Amino acid sequence: MVRAIVGANWGDEGKGKITDMFAEQSDIVIRFQGGANAGHTIINEHGRFALHLMPSGVCYDHTTCIIGNGVALDINKFINELEQVKKAGLNPHLLVSERAQILMPYHILLDEYEEERLGKNAFGSTKSGIAPFFSDKYSKIGIQVNELFDDEVLKAKLKNICTLKNLTLEHVYHKPLLNEDELFATCTEYKEKIAPYVCDTHTYLANAIKEGKNILLEGQLGTLKDPDFGIYPMVTSSSTLAGYGAVGAGIPPHKIEDIVVVTKAYSSAVGAGEFVSEIFGDEAQELRIHGGDKGEFGATTGRPRRVGWFDCVASRYGIECQGATQVVMTALDCLSYLEEIKVCVGYEIDGEVTKDFPTTPLLKKAKPVLVTMKGWHCDIRGIKNYDELPQETRDYVEFIENEMGCNITMVSNGPEREAIIYRNK
Repeated sequence: MVRAIVGANWGDEGKGKITDMFAEQSDIVIRFQGGANAGHTIINEHGRFALHLMPSGVCYDHTTCIIGNGVALDINKFINELEQVKKAGLNPHLLVSERAQILMPYHILLDEYEEERLGKNAFGSTKSGIAPFFSDKYSKIGIQVNELFDDEVLKAKLKNICTLKNLTLEHVYHKPLLNEDELFATCTEYKEKIAPYVCDTHTYLANAIKEGKNILLEGQLGTLKDPDFGIYPMVTSSSTLAGYGAVGAGIPPHKIEDIVVVTKAYSSAVGAGEFVSEIFGDEAQELRIHGGDKGEFGATTGRPRRVGWFDCVASRYGIECQGATQVVMTALDCLSYLEEIKVCVGYEIDGEVTKDFPTTPLLKKAKPVLVTMKGWHCDIRGIKNYDELPQETRDYVEFIENEMGCNITMVSNGPEREAIIYRNK
Protein backbone atom coordinates (compact mmCIF):
# COMPACT_ATOMS: atom_id res chain seq x y z
CA MET A 1 0.00 0.00 0.00
CA VAL A 2 1.08 3.57 -0.66
CA ARG A 3 0.30 6.24 1.94
CA ALA A 4 1.09 9.96 1.82
CA ILE A 5 1.58 12.22 4.85
CA VAL A 6 1.19 15.91 4.11
CA GLY A 7 0.39 19.19 5.87
CA ALA A 8 -2.96 21.00 5.84
CA ASN A 9 -1.69 24.48 6.55
CA TRP A 10 1.52 26.56 6.42
CA GLY A 11 3.83 23.71 7.45
CA ASP A 12 5.03 23.06 11.01
CA GLU A 13 1.91 20.98 11.72
CA GLY A 14 3.83 18.28 13.58
CA LYS A 15 4.19 15.92 10.62
CA GLY A 16 7.56 14.65 11.83
CA LYS A 17 6.11 12.73 14.74
CA ILE A 18 3.26 11.29 12.67
CA THR A 19 5.60 10.37 9.82
CA ASP A 20 7.95 8.65 12.26
CA MET A 21 5.04 6.66 13.62
CA PHE A 22 3.94 5.47 10.17
CA ALA A 23 7.57 5.01 9.03
CA GLU A 24 7.99 2.25 11.59
CA GLN A 25 5.25 0.33 9.75
CA SER A 26 6.70 1.02 6.29
CA ASP A 27 9.14 -0.81 4.05
CA ILE A 28 10.03 2.35 2.11
CA VAL A 29 9.86 6.06 3.01
CA ILE A 30 10.24 8.63 0.22
CA ARG A 31 10.86 12.37 0.38
CA PHE A 32 9.13 13.57 -2.78
CA GLN A 33 9.53 17.38 -2.83
CA GLY A 34 11.17 20.38 -1.19
CA GLY A 35 14.71 20.51 0.09
CA ALA A 36 16.61 21.35 3.26
CA ASN A 37 14.57 24.52 3.77
CA ALA A 38 12.22 23.00 6.36
CA GLY A 39 12.68 20.39 9.05
CA HIS A 40 10.85 17.58 10.80
CA THR A 41 11.50 17.09 14.50
CA ILE A 42 11.34 13.46 15.62
CA ILE A 43 11.59 12.19 19.20
CA ASN A 44 11.84 8.44 19.78
CA GLU A 45 13.91 5.86 21.67
CA HIS A 46 16.96 6.71 19.50
CA GLY A 47 16.96 10.38 20.52
CA ARG A 48 15.78 13.72 19.20
CA PHE A 49 16.35 14.44 15.51
CA ALA A 50 15.76 17.62 13.48
CA LEU A 51 15.70 16.11 9.98
CA HIS A 52 15.82 18.34 6.91
CA LEU A 53 16.66 16.10 3.96
CA MET A 54 16.71 12.64 5.50
CA PRO A 55 13.39 10.77 5.17
CA SER A 56 11.83 10.02 8.54
CA GLY A 57 12.44 6.30 8.17
CA VAL A 58 16.15 6.64 9.00
CA CYS A 59 15.46 5.39 12.52
CA TYR A 60 14.45 1.89 11.37
CA ASP A 61 16.71 -0.91 10.14
CA HIS A 62 13.93 -2.51 8.08
CA THR A 63 13.10 0.68 6.15
CA THR A 64 14.64 1.86 2.88
CA CYS A 65 14.74 5.67 2.69
CA ILE A 66 14.63 7.37 -0.70
CA ILE A 67 15.38 10.88 -1.86
CA GLY A 68 12.95 11.18 -4.75
CA ASN A 69 13.44 12.92 -8.08
CA GLY A 70 11.27 15.83 -6.90
CA VAL A 71 13.67 16.86 -4.12
CA ALA A 72 16.16 19.74 -4.21
CA LEU A 73 19.22 17.73 -3.18
CA ASP A 74 21.82 19.67 -1.21
CA ILE A 75 24.55 17.01 -1.18
CA ASN A 76 26.67 18.56 1.58
CA LYS A 77 23.65 18.87 3.89
CA PHE A 78 22.63 15.32 2.99
CA ILE A 79 26.06 13.96 3.99
CA ASN A 80 26.28 16.11 7.16
CA GLU A 81 22.85 14.99 8.28
CA LEU A 82 23.70 11.35 7.58
CA GLU A 83 26.81 11.68 9.74
CA GLN A 84 24.72 13.07 12.61
CA VAL A 85 22.25 10.20 12.28
CA LYS A 86 25.10 7.68 12.32
CA LYS A 87 26.54 9.30 15.47
CA ALA A 88 23.27 8.36 17.17
CA GLY A 89 24.04 4.71 16.37
CA LEU A 90 21.76 4.43 13.34
CA ASN A 91 22.78 3.00 9.97
CA PRO A 92 19.99 3.86 7.51
CA HIS A 93 19.58 2.26 4.12
CA LEU A 94 19.49 5.26 1.75
CA LEU A 95 18.85 5.59 -1.96
CA VAL A 96 18.97 8.76 -4.07
CA SER A 97 17.15 9.06 -7.38
CA GLU A 98 19.51 9.40 -10.33
CA ARG A 99 16.99 11.93 -11.68
CA ALA A 100 17.05 14.15 -8.60
CA GLN A 101 18.57 17.56 -9.23
CA ILE A 102 21.42 19.08 -7.27
CA LEU A 103 21.18 22.26 -5.28
CA MET A 104 24.38 24.15 -6.08
CA PRO A 105 26.24 26.74 -3.94
CA TYR A 106 25.25 29.51 -6.35
CA HIS A 107 21.57 28.76 -5.68
CA ILE A 108 22.08 29.68 -2.04
CA LEU A 109 24.02 32.83 -2.98
CA LEU A 110 21.34 33.92 -5.47
CA ASP A 111 18.66 33.34 -2.84
CA GLU A 112 20.54 35.57 -0.38
CA TYR A 113 21.21 38.25 -3.01
CA GLU A 114 17.57 38.41 -4.09
CA GLU A 115 16.27 38.74 -0.52
CA GLU A 116 18.84 41.49 -0.01
CA ARG A 117 17.72 43.26 -3.20
CA LEU A 118 14.03 43.05 -2.22
CA GLY A 119 14.65 44.55 1.21
CA LYS A 120 11.38 45.12 3.07
CA ASN A 121 9.50 43.32 0.26
CA ALA A 122 11.51 40.10 0.76
CA PHE A 123 9.70 36.75 0.77
CA GLY A 124 11.05 35.64 4.15
CA SER A 125 13.10 32.92 2.47
CA THR A 126 15.14 30.49 4.58
CA LYS A 127 17.93 31.33 2.09
CA SER A 128 18.45 27.65 1.35
CA GLY A 129 18.52 28.24 -2.40
CA ILE A 130 15.13 26.66 -3.09
CA ALA A 131 13.59 29.28 -5.42
CA PRO A 132 16.71 29.65 -7.62
CA PHE A 133 17.03 25.85 -7.70
CA PHE A 134 13.50 25.26 -8.99
CA SER A 135 13.80 28.22 -11.35
CA ASP A 136 16.81 26.51 -12.93
CA LYS A 137 15.07 23.12 -12.97
CA TYR A 138 12.19 24.46 -15.04
CA SER A 139 14.50 26.63 -17.15
CA LYS A 140 16.24 23.34 -18.00
CA ILE A 141 19.64 24.42 -16.74
CA GLY A 142 19.56 22.33 -13.58
CA ILE A 143 22.02 19.50 -12.97
CA GLN A 144 20.65 15.99 -12.46
CA VAL A 145 22.57 13.55 -10.26
CA ASN A 146 23.24 11.27 -13.24
CA GLU A 147 24.98 14.14 -15.06
CA LEU A 148 27.70 14.21 -12.39
CA PHE A 149 28.99 10.99 -13.94
CA ASP A 150 29.47 12.37 -17.48
CA ASP A 151 32.31 14.94 -17.54
CA GLU A 152 31.63 16.10 -21.09
CA VAL A 153 27.94 16.77 -20.49
CA LEU A 154 28.67 18.39 -17.15
CA LYS A 155 31.35 20.77 -18.46
CA ALA A 156 29.13 21.94 -21.31
CA LYS A 157 26.28 22.55 -18.89
CA LEU A 158 28.46 24.45 -16.43
CA LYS A 159 29.76 26.68 -19.24
CA ASN A 160 26.21 27.64 -20.16
CA ILE A 161 25.24 28.14 -16.52
CA CYS A 162 28.17 30.48 -15.91
CA THR A 163 27.33 32.54 -18.99
CA LEU A 164 23.76 33.07 -17.80
CA LYS A 165 24.39 33.47 -14.08
CA ASN A 166 27.34 35.82 -14.46
CA LEU A 167 25.22 38.30 -16.39
CA THR A 168 22.83 38.42 -13.44
CA LEU A 169 25.58 38.49 -10.84
CA GLU A 170 27.39 41.34 -12.58
CA HIS A 171 24.53 43.55 -13.71
CA VAL A 172 21.73 42.88 -11.20
CA TYR A 173 23.43 41.99 -7.92
CA HIS A 174 26.95 43.41 -8.48
CA LYS A 175 28.50 40.34 -6.86
CA PRO A 176 31.51 38.09 -7.63
CA LEU A 177 31.22 35.93 -10.76
CA LEU A 178 31.11 32.13 -11.02
CA ASN A 179 34.10 30.16 -12.26
CA GLU A 180 33.56 27.07 -14.44
CA ASP A 181 36.62 25.20 -13.16
CA GLU A 182 35.70 25.78 -9.53
CA LEU A 183 32.15 24.56 -10.15
CA PHE A 184 33.44 21.45 -11.93
CA ALA A 185 35.69 20.70 -8.94
CA THR A 186 32.70 21.10 -6.65
CA CYS A 187 30.66 18.72 -8.79
CA THR A 188 33.50 16.17 -8.71
CA GLU A 189 33.40 16.29 -4.90
CA TYR A 190 29.62 15.87 -4.99
CA LYS A 191 29.93 12.84 -7.29
CA GLU A 192 32.27 11.09 -4.86
CA LYS A 193 30.02 11.84 -1.89
CA ILE A 194 26.72 10.78 -3.46
CA ALA A 195 27.88 7.84 -5.64
CA PRO A 196 27.20 5.09 -3.03
CA TYR A 197 23.51 6.04 -2.85
CA VAL A 198 22.55 6.70 -6.49
CA CYS A 199 19.86 4.42 -7.85
CA ASP A 200 17.21 4.07 -10.57
CA THR A 201 14.50 4.62 -7.99
CA HIS A 202 11.70 4.45 -10.57
CA THR A 203 12.48 0.79 -11.30
CA TYR A 204 13.11 0.07 -7.63
CA LEU A 205 9.69 1.45 -6.67
CA ALA A 206 7.88 -0.20 -9.58
CA ASN A 207 9.17 -3.55 -8.32
CA ALA A 208 8.32 -2.68 -4.71
CA ILE A 209 4.72 -1.89 -5.68
CA LYS A 210 4.44 -5.22 -7.53
CA GLU A 211 5.72 -6.96 -4.38
CA GLY A 212 3.06 -5.26 -2.23
CA LYS A 213 5.51 -3.26 -0.10
CA ASN A 214 4.25 -0.60 2.30
CA ILE A 215 5.41 2.74 0.90
CA LEU A 216 5.21 6.09 2.68
CA LEU A 217 5.39 9.41 0.82
CA GLU A 218 6.69 12.18 3.07
CA GLY A 219 5.74 15.76 2.27
CA GLN A 220 7.31 19.01 3.43
CA LEU A 221 5.48 22.19 4.47
CA GLY A 222 1.71 22.32 3.84
CA THR A 223 -1.10 23.18 1.42
CA LEU A 224 -0.94 26.93 1.95
CA LYS A 225 2.71 26.98 0.82
CA ASP A 226 1.89 25.26 -2.48
CA PRO A 227 2.81 27.44 -5.50
CA ASP A 228 -0.56 26.82 -7.18
CA PHE A 229 -3.06 26.58 -4.33
CA GLY A 230 -1.25 28.43 -1.54
CA ILE A 231 -0.84 32.08 -0.53
CA TYR A 232 1.05 32.95 -3.72
CA PRO A 233 3.61 34.51 -4.02
CA MET A 234 4.57 33.86 -0.38
CA VAL A 235 4.90 30.14 -1.06
CA THR A 236 7.59 27.53 -1.58
CA SER A 237 8.78 26.50 -5.05
CA SER A 238 7.66 22.88 -5.27
CA SER A 239 4.19 21.42 -4.87
CA THR A 240 3.31 20.49 -1.31
CA LEU A 241 0.26 18.44 -2.33
CA ALA A 242 -0.11 14.67 -2.01
CA GLY A 243 -0.94 14.51 -5.72
CA TYR A 244 2.59 15.65 -6.49
CA GLY A 245 3.87 12.66 -4.54
CA ALA A 246 3.24 10.52 -7.61
CA VAL A 247 5.46 12.81 -9.70
CA GLY A 248 8.14 13.54 -7.11
CA ALA A 249 8.56 9.86 -6.24
CA GLY A 250 7.82 8.36 -9.66
CA ILE A 251 4.83 6.14 -8.93
CA PRO A 252 1.35 5.88 -10.52
CA PRO A 253 -1.12 8.31 -8.89
CA HIS A 254 -3.84 5.66 -8.49
CA LYS A 255 -1.52 3.69 -6.20
CA ILE A 256 -1.82 6.32 -3.43
CA GLU A 257 -4.59 4.80 -1.30
CA ASP A 258 -4.37 6.72 1.97
CA ILE A 259 -3.69 10.46 2.40
CA VAL A 260 -3.03 11.44 6.00
CA VAL A 261 -3.32 15.20 6.40
CA VAL A 262 -1.83 16.71 9.54
CA THR A 263 -3.12 19.87 11.19
CA LYS A 264 -2.16 21.44 14.47
CA ALA A 265 -4.66 22.30 17.23
CA TYR A 266 -3.77 25.96 16.65
CA SER A 267 -2.16 27.75 13.70
CA SER A 268 1.48 28.63 13.13
CA ALA A 269 3.65 29.76 10.24
CA VAL A 270 7.25 30.73 9.46
CA GLY A 271 7.95 33.48 6.97
CA ALA A 272 5.87 36.16 5.32
CA GLY A 273 2.39 35.83 3.83
CA GLU A 274 -1.29 36.08 4.67
CA PHE A 275 -2.33 34.53 7.99
CA VAL A 276 -5.88 35.61 8.85
CA SER A 277 -6.19 34.12 12.35
CA GLU A 278 -2.77 35.39 13.52
CA ILE A 279 -2.45 36.79 17.05
CA PHE A 280 0.16 39.23 18.31
CA GLY A 281 1.92 40.62 21.37
CA ASP A 282 1.87 38.93 24.78
CA GLU A 283 -0.97 36.62 23.77
CA ALA A 284 1.08 35.31 20.85
CA GLN A 285 4.26 34.98 22.88
CA GLU A 286 2.47 32.91 25.52
CA LEU A 287 1.13 30.51 22.89
CA ARG A 288 4.55 30.40 21.25
CA ILE A 289 6.20 29.40 24.52
CA HIS A 290 3.61 26.71 25.27
CA GLY A 291 3.72 25.37 21.71
CA GLY A 292 5.40 22.14 20.73
CA ASP A 293 8.34 20.33 22.29
CA LYS A 294 10.76 23.27 22.18
CA GLY A 295 8.28 26.09 21.66
CA GLU A 296 7.28 27.61 18.34
CA PHE A 297 10.70 28.18 16.81
CA GLY A 298 11.67 26.90 13.35
CA ALA A 299 13.55 23.56 13.15
CA THR A 300 15.70 24.94 10.32
CA THR A 301 16.05 28.64 11.13
CA GLY A 302 15.37 28.82 14.87
CA ARG A 303 13.31 31.94 14.21
CA PRO A 304 10.04 32.49 16.13
CA ARG A 305 6.99 31.20 14.31
CA ARG A 306 3.93 33.34 13.82
CA VAL A 307 1.01 31.85 15.75
CA GLY A 308 -2.76 32.17 15.74
CA TRP A 309 -6.06 30.49 16.48
CA PHE A 310 -7.15 27.39 14.61
CA ASP A 311 -8.35 28.43 11.15
CA CYS A 312 -11.23 26.23 9.98
CA VAL A 313 -11.45 28.02 6.61
CA ALA A 314 -7.80 27.47 5.72
CA SER A 315 -7.75 23.94 7.18
CA ARG A 316 -10.88 22.76 5.34
CA TYR A 317 -9.42 24.12 2.11
CA GLY A 318 -6.10 22.47 2.92
CA ILE A 319 -7.53 19.02 3.46
CA GLU A 320 -9.71 19.34 0.33
CA CYS A 321 -6.70 20.24 -1.83
CA GLN A 322 -4.78 17.32 -0.37
CA GLY A 323 -7.65 14.87 -0.85
CA ALA A 324 -7.50 13.73 2.77
CA THR A 325 -8.74 10.28 3.69
CA GLN A 326 -8.04 11.03 7.36
CA VAL A 327 -6.88 13.96 9.49
CA VAL A 328 -4.49 13.93 12.43
CA MET A 329 -4.58 16.79 14.95
CA THR A 330 -1.32 17.46 16.78
CA ALA A 331 -0.25 19.62 19.74
CA LEU A 332 -3.63 19.51 21.48
CA ASP A 333 -1.86 19.57 24.85
CA CYS A 334 -0.29 22.95 24.02
CA LEU A 335 -3.65 24.68 24.54
CA SER A 336 -4.14 23.31 28.05
CA TYR A 337 -3.09 26.58 29.72
CA LEU A 338 -6.02 28.52 28.22
CA GLU A 339 -9.34 29.15 29.97
CA GLU A 340 -10.90 30.19 26.67
CA ILE A 341 -9.90 29.22 23.14
CA LYS A 342 -10.89 31.04 19.98
CA VAL A 343 -11.52 29.36 16.64
CA CYS A 344 -11.68 31.07 13.23
CA VAL A 345 -14.82 29.82 11.43
CA GLY A 346 -15.08 32.34 8.59
CA TYR A 347 -13.52 35.32 6.86
CA GLU A 348 -15.17 38.72 6.60
CA ILE A 349 -14.24 40.35 3.28
CA ASP A 350 -15.75 43.70 2.30
CA GLY A 351 -18.57 43.23 4.79
CA GLU A 352 -19.49 39.70 3.68
CA VAL A 353 -18.64 36.46 5.50
CA THR A 354 -17.29 33.50 3.56
CA LYS A 355 -16.16 30.01 4.52
CA ASP A 356 -14.35 29.52 1.20
CA PHE A 357 -10.61 30.17 1.08
CA PRO A 358 -9.97 33.04 -1.36
CA THR A 359 -7.09 34.09 -3.59
CA THR A 360 -4.34 36.25 -2.12
CA PRO A 361 -5.68 39.73 -3.06
CA LEU A 362 -8.95 38.96 -1.24
CA LEU A 363 -7.07 37.22 1.57
CA LYS A 364 -5.26 40.48 2.27
CA LYS A 365 -8.63 42.08 3.10
CA ALA A 366 -9.95 39.19 5.20
CA LYS A 367 -10.73 39.55 8.90
CA PRO A 368 -11.27 36.46 11.06
CA VAL A 369 -14.74 35.55 12.26
CA LEU A 370 -14.04 34.01 15.68
CA VAL A 371 -16.05 31.87 18.06
CA THR A 372 -14.96 31.38 21.66
CA MET A 373 -14.93 27.96 23.28
CA LYS A 374 -14.36 26.98 26.88
CA GLY A 375 -10.84 25.65 27.52
CA TRP A 376 -10.11 22.55 29.59
CA HIS A 377 -7.42 24.33 31.61
CA CYS A 378 -5.70 21.15 32.85
CA ASP A 379 -2.84 18.89 31.78
CA ILE A 380 -4.00 16.23 29.30
CA ARG A 381 -0.60 14.64 28.69
CA GLY A 382 -0.48 10.95 29.53
CA ILE A 383 -4.13 10.29 28.62
CA LYS A 384 -4.34 7.35 26.22
CA ASN A 385 -8.10 7.03 25.69
CA TYR A 386 -10.11 9.68 23.84
CA ASP A 387 -13.12 9.22 26.12
CA GLU A 388 -10.95 10.09 29.12
CA LEU A 389 -10.16 13.55 27.77
CA PRO A 390 -12.05 16.42 29.43
CA GLN A 391 -15.41 17.18 27.82
CA GLU A 392 -14.14 20.61 26.75
CA THR A 393 -11.21 18.99 24.90
CA ARG A 394 -13.52 16.62 23.06
CA ASP A 395 -15.91 19.46 22.27
CA TYR A 396 -13.01 21.38 20.72
CA VAL A 397 -11.85 18.45 18.56
CA GLU A 398 -15.37 17.57 17.43
CA PHE A 399 -16.30 21.18 16.64
CA ILE A 400 -13.25 21.48 14.37
CA GLU A 401 -13.91 18.07 12.82
CA ASN A 402 -17.45 19.14 11.95
CA GLU A 403 -16.22 22.42 10.44
CA MET A 404 -13.58 20.65 8.33
CA GLY A 405 -15.87 17.86 7.14
CA CYS A 406 -13.27 15.10 7.51
CA ASN A 407 -12.70 12.56 10.28
CA ILE A 408 -9.99 13.33 12.82
CA THR A 409 -8.75 9.79 13.43
CA MET A 410 -5.89 10.63 15.80
CA VAL A 411 -5.05 13.40 18.23
CA SER A 412 -1.61 14.05 19.69
CA ASN A 413 -1.30 15.13 23.32
CA GLY A 414 2.48 15.32 23.74
CA PRO A 415 5.69 15.48 21.67
CA GLU A 416 6.66 11.82 22.15
CA ARG A 417 5.69 9.30 19.49
CA GLU A 418 3.61 7.26 21.93
CA ALA A 419 1.60 10.36 22.96
CA ILE A 420 -1.13 9.69 20.42
CA ILE A 421 -4.81 8.96 20.96
CA TYR A 422 -6.66 6.88 18.38
CA ARG A 423 -10.33 7.65 17.87
CA ASN A 424 -12.76 4.90 16.98
CA LYS A 425 -14.82 6.46 14.22
